[in-house]
Amino acid sequence: MKLSVIQVPYDAGHFGERMGRGPLHFVEHGLLDRLAREDRQVDLVEIRASEGFFTELGRAVELQGQTHEAVTRALVADALPVLLTGNCYLAALGTLSALPGGSTGVVWFDAHGDFNSPETSGSGFFDGMVLAMLTGRCWSGLAASMSSFKAISDENVVLIGARDLDPEEERLLADSKVTRVSTEDLRGGKSVALSMSGYLDRMSEGIDTTYLHVDLDVLDPSVLRANPFAALGGLELDELLEVIAVVGQRQRIGAVALTAYDPVCDKEARGLDVVEAIVDQVVGLMKA
Repeated sequence: MKLSVIQVPYDAGHFGERMGRGPLHFVEHGLLDRLAREDRQVDLVEIRASEGFFTELGRAVELQGQTHEAVTRALVADALPVLLTGNCYLAALGTLSALPGGSTGVVWFDAHGDFNSPETSGSGFFDGMVLAMLTGRCWSGLAASMSSFKAISDENVVLIGARDLDPEEERLLADSKVTRVSTEDLRGGKSVALSMSGYLDRMSEGIDTTYLHVDLDVLDPSVLRANPFAALGGLELDELLEVIAVVGQRQRIGAVALTAYDPVCDKEARGLDVVEAIVDQVVGLMKA
């Protein structure tokens, strides 16, 4: 099997800073060697912005265009795109615009809702709006810069582990048809597999491929403190892996993204082991 590891080490347009350090850290500390097996070919694609002055949005357009091209090349080569990005939006739009098929599902793991808009965001942090953009609620001009991108219907989005939301963002999610799965939902007496099967049933029939998005702060900080925005009440690693297993058994995973990791916050240096475990889980499902 072939893996195309696509490294996009930017945070808010800045190279190698804060969560932009994560993709660099993973590669520098041997992730590619860890992922390589006798039956795996692992290649690295480094995404870099051109020099010069850019706004964050201008840089986002450029980087997402490069990401789209890298994911497209990986798919043509029959390789699994594995994205390592500082911000969630740097993975999502370019990847979703490259995935083939008429109907795409999104399984989004995140401590946050990413469902704000420019009108509701108190911080203006673009990464906090990305899921709203992907479902067609805001930033339509930016989304249109990827000509092949089509907004994802709410019914085809499952948001897992979100627990740190702004009040208005909470209302917007409640008014949407996005399926939201909390940590408590997964621990509500049923097995994780049975619970997740029910939530996945809410997705539209005829999903061609699913984009698996893992913001690493979905994990509880006791498991991994991924970034400065980590929040208590997250998933255990075995819960995350079990949910991924259910998704992979029911749907074809077209790409996986691992985002929002700042090694400075990870005092126990657990991030590399976590990312290796997630990718191994996805690859194992695709080979089954």
